[in-house]
Amino acid sequence: MSGHRIDRTTEDIRRELTAIFRELKDPRVNESMLSIVRVEVTNDLSYCTVYISSMSGMEKAKEALKGLKSASGFIRRELGRRLKLRHVPECIFKATDSIEYGAAISRTLNSLNIKHDEPEAEEENADND
Repeated sequence: MSGHRIDRTTEDIRRELTAIFRELKDPRVNESMLSIVRVEVTNDLSYCTVYISSMSGMEKAKEALKGLKSASGFIRRELGRRLKLRHVPECIFKATDSIEYGAAISRTLNSLNIKHDEPEAEEENADND
C-alpha cells in the first residue's frame, strides 16, 4: 500500500477513534480527559497502535487504558462500520505522558521570567559606542 494511502487511513482512524472515545460509556474512559497523541498503522493494516495521554496524569491514562482494552471489540467493530475498510486493524492501546511532559516544560519556561526587552537594549548600547 502506498505511503500516502497509509497516511490518509491513519488520519481517518484517528478521527474516528476520537469520536468513538466520546461515545464510550465506561467511566474509566469518560472521566480521564483522553487525548490521542499518535496513531501508527502497519503497512498491511493488521495492527494499529494508538498512543493516548490524559490531562490528569499517567495514572489516569493507565486506568483508561484498561477500559479501552475491555472495549476493544466494540471499538474495532465501530471503526469497521464507519470507515468501510476491508480489513479493520486490531487496536493496541499504549499510555504515554506526553501531555503531562509538555505541560511541565511550559510551566518551567513560564517560571523563568525572561524579559524580552533586554536584547533590544543591548543593541542600542552597541550602536552608541
